[in-house]
Amino acid sequence: MTGNRYLLDTNAVIALLQGNQQVLQQLQSSDWIGISIISQLEFLSFSGLTESDRQLFNQFLQQIETLGLDPAQPDLIDLIIQLRQTYRLPLPDVIIAATAIQANASLITADKQLKTIQEITVVDFLP
Repeated sequence: MTGNRYLLDTNAVIALLQGNQQVLQQLQSSDWIGISIISQLEFLSFSGLTESDRQLFNQFLQQIETLGLDPAQPDLIDLIIQLRQTYRLPLPDVIIAATAIQANASLITADKQLKTIQEITVVDFLP
């Protein structure tokens, strides 16, 4: 895994769009930035989302890669199942973590539960 590939958890996307300096600083050295389709769905389905938030997010999406779930990727599906059974975390979190693993990326998140997944490098942006 290289240190320059980052997949952002939903909370990191929100922090980034709010101007969080720790997330911005971490991403300055990146070669690749992505999010899971799960993070896109979580962000866009937030009930308090304003039109300005939606526009900012859509601009952000233009600059990164969004990785989806594809039944033609049995390795990803198997990894999601394995992580879910091993760590018993919420399915959306496991999908995001598995997506980061498949993308050979570190996961930027403030979710402490995701640090329990040994198969991934987690970058915590909160002290």
